[in-house]
Amino acid sequence: MRLKGLFFIFIWGALTAYYIYTPVPEDIDERWKLMITDCFFRTLSHLADFSELLGLRDYMGVMMFITFAEAVVPLSDERVLVTEERFDGVEVVLYQPAEHESSGAELRRAVVYIHGGGWCLGSSRMSPYDLLARQMVTELNAVVVSVEYRLAPAHHFPVPFEDVYQVVKHFLQAGVLAQYQVDPGRIAVSGDSAGGNLAAAVAQQLQQDPEQQVELKAQVLLYPAVQALDLNTPSYRQNQHMPILPRTLMVRFWSEYFTSDKSLFQAMLANAHNGPESASLLKFADWGAFLPERFRGGYNYTAPPVVSTATTTPAVPPTADGVLRRMSDPRASPLLVPDASLRGLPRAYVLTCEYDVLRDDGVMYTTRLRRAGVPVTHEHYAGGFHGALMFTTWPAEFAIAHRMTDNLLHWLKTNL
Repeated sequence: MRLKGLFFIFIWGALTAYYIYTPVPEDIDERWKLMITDCFFRTLSHLADFSELLGLRDYMGVMMFITFAEAVVPLSDERVLVTEERFDGVEVVLYQPAEHESSGAELRRAVVYIHGGGWCLGSSRMSPYDLLARQMVTELNAVVVSVEYRLAPAHHFPVPFEDVYQVVKHFLQAGVLAQYQVDPGRIAVSGDSAGGNLAAAVAQQLQQDPEQQVELKAQVLLYPAVQALDLNTPSYRQNQHMPILPRTLMVRFWSEYFTSDKSLFQAMLANAHNGPESASLLKFADWGAFLPERFRGGYNYTAPPVVSTATTTPAVPPTADGVLRRMSDPRASPLLVPDASLRGLPRAYVLTCEYDVLRDDGVMYTTRLRRAGVPVTHEHYAGGFHGALMFTTWPAEFAIAHRMTDNLLHWLKTNL
């Protein structure tokens, strides 16, 4: 009996080790801690798949557990005043220095922050975002507006973008800036992952708005997703099984952002989702032209196939006509604008990670911004992985997250 017990313990341990172990590169930061952390994400993803298969709850509904698990109630403390408000009908969490009502105080910087989560998950009320906002307030003497935009799949594109844009437009009014003692010349928009996508799109659209008087000084894009047309870039291929954001999950996020039609997910997985509406824009996502050699990994550029939406091929979703127009919309894919739309954009800080499917998106956007004459600071982390900046709280606290935060705050002190 004792031997049988030992045997089962051995088998259980071996299976556990097998499940935890993920073939990740040796030089990735805190490799074993990342494997253990990713084990939780993979388990939740498997449960979400199973739940959707049984018709119990859709995939994103289960994955929302991540958001709930990290949720906090944003409270004021001796250094930071926190309030929950609505800007033009959209929920925001507002962080200000606690002494904000002192008379004659100097005007402050401001950062509008947009959380990540693939447009489907996440919240400004998650502990890593709450912590980052507090650090910005205390170290930059800044006002931080953290946007609680509505999420897909309940609210497909362009609803998340429109929520964020409404908040920024509201905040940039002279009277609102004066109310919060914000310097109109020292305002940035920032976001991570899907939030980086929204931040880049907002910066572009503000510049094209003839009624906009106050301009952004900076855009801070943290491992942003900036195009949905080519999901076979070198980084999508090299990092398709990397922890936290494997290729299948990123493709699912993109598809759910646009439609609940599951056939789009299959088409995007095959990178066979481009039609006549997007064909002319593929040149703006040509990684053969915009990726430096060191990021290409020996791959040769081949443009994604263009399929007719009239075909009966199963890979083309029935809703393709409208979906392809939305994917080609620069508010969804800010990389896809001509050079003229990039000129004059605010200076940029772009953070990318080597082991991230979105690495090449950020690198391509950096290249295109620089060619358009926009000052860009590109910070690339050779041992970094997607979402690393948010791993600042126990039990998933990584040293790289603190390095990223310190470098980001230093850049903002210098450039905002």
